[in-house]
Amino acid sequence: MGVIFQISGRSSQVLIPLDSIDALSRHPDPCIAMAGQVGSQVKICMGTRWTIASVRSLILDRRDSTRLVADIDFLGEGDEEFGTGNIINFRRGVTRYPAPGTEIFPVSSEDMSQIYAANGDSHVQIGTIFPTAETRATLDVDALLGKHFALLGSTGTGKSTSAALILHRICDMSPKGHIVMIDPHGEYSAAFSSNGAVYDTTNLALPYWLMNFEEHCEVLLTSHGKDRDIDRDILAKCLFAARAKNRMAEGMTRLTVDSPVPYLLSDLTTIISNEMGKLEKGTNSLPYMRLKTRIDELKSDPRYSFMFSGMLVADSMQAFIAKIFRLPASGRPISIIDTSAMPSEITSVVVSVLSRLIFDYAIWARGEPKRPILLVCEEAHRYIPSDRSSAGQSVRKILERIAKEGRKYGVSLGLITQRPSDLAEGVLSQCGTIISMRLNNDRDQNFVKAAMPEGARGFLDSIPALRNRECIICGEGVSVPIRVALDDLEEGRRPASADPSFSRLWQEEGGEEDILGRTISRWRNQGR
Repeated sequence: MGVIFQISGRSSQVLIPLDSIDALSRHPDPCIAMAGQVGSQVKICMGTRWTIASVRSLILDRRDSTRLVADIDFLGEGDEEFGTGNIINFRRGVTRYPAPGTEIFPVSSEDMSQIYAANGDSHVQIGTIFPTAETRATLDVDALLGKHFALLGSTGTGKSTSAALILHRICDMSPKGHIVMIDPHGEYSAAFSSNGAVYDTTNLALPYWLMNFEEHCEVLLTSHGKDRDIDRDILAKCLFAARAKNRMAEGMTRLTVDSPVPYLLSDLTTIISNEMGKLEKGTNSLPYMRLKTRIDELKSDPRYSFMFSGMLVADSMQAFIAKIFRLPASGRPISIIDTSAMPSEITSVVVSVLSRLIFDYAIWARGEPKRPILLVCEEAHRYIPSDRSSAGQSVRKILERIAKEGRKYGVSLGLITQRPSDLAEGVLSQCGTIISMRLNNDRDQNFVKAAMPEGARGFLDSIPALRNRECIICGEGVSVPIRVALDDLEEGRRPASADPSFSRLWQEEGGEEDILGRTISRWRNQGR
């Protein structure tokens, strides 16, 4: 269908006659029919080896209007099967480049099946590779989770359903797995009701004493500037004394203010009062009063009862970790942490505590039989924002650390976001696999392009043109970059994220009084 006329290590250019593209467009094989178009793939024969490339761009040849000049990116190479000419043993990367004048050929659906054939048992099928009708798209779970992944897409592109699809496939393959998902909108509880455990403010029971000192500061300190530094010093001294009162602390030689040792909130307020009454204190009583008032507010506010309850003083650390991390999984390998009903000012601290527990568990469990854990963060730009001056720095620090170091300890991170440009710089580049759905914002598109490998450039240009439930996947989880039409998920496994039909719902009327009564009751009681 054409010849190579310019070659370089990064990409090359080929000449394609217009009439050859026109002739191929009538072929019954959809892959061959698309040959020569942007996003299609071509193959080049060199001896007993085939090299595969992707068409990135097309322009009319100025010297001859009957030809097109196409930029191609090399993807990988495979051997030629003796007797059939088919591609076998395909692998990423190119070891031998073709010379100018070498002919190029269209890639068939049969070739696509060989190129994207899954090797090994760790693959899950998630959809169909574009433009074929039957070639299945697979993800290598070990590579996907071993080096983190990111799922990106604008609102309304099917991002939540795609996340549920991938997680369902992983759970079906690994019913004894350990997955923790942060769900800020309460979407996923319906999707994983049969194979997951759902926790919200009614049953999470997160003990306050599991917080480290930095997390305590974010919850208990309300001052700023120099006053905050004074309050921090007072809180550190009093919190350490409160932890030291526990019997568990008696035999501990390395007790610190961060040690997850239970303490009573009443002990903490008593110690603060005692310190306030000392004549040799270095400041007035105002910082002590601020701390006491804040602790009393948290104890009395029913919205915080899932965390600051007097019932959470027992040493329940082992039971809590077993429950949240699914150790053992008992047929429900995923925990859904629904934070939608939590007060917004404490949500980031809750996510920070859970993320840090996962990472700390992995560190201190070295030497034990490995139990890798996957942490999935929906709306990840909330917790790892590019703005370093925003509140909630503890959650940002721990998620950045997991992104950089987690794979060494068996902790995988999955980030889901509609605004990748709002993510902290460097976090997206730590994700070995990027699954990008349609992105409407130019800034987001450029941000993703900067994070993706060179060979995926031809695919990236099609991000704005993707249909709903289509995505571009590149990185460690796939052999070469691919465009995928994702599978439909069964009704009972979909998240509750469907958009309301205004035209249909605005035709209905009746029962508004009861709706308002029930809604206001839940509103006032801060519960569902």
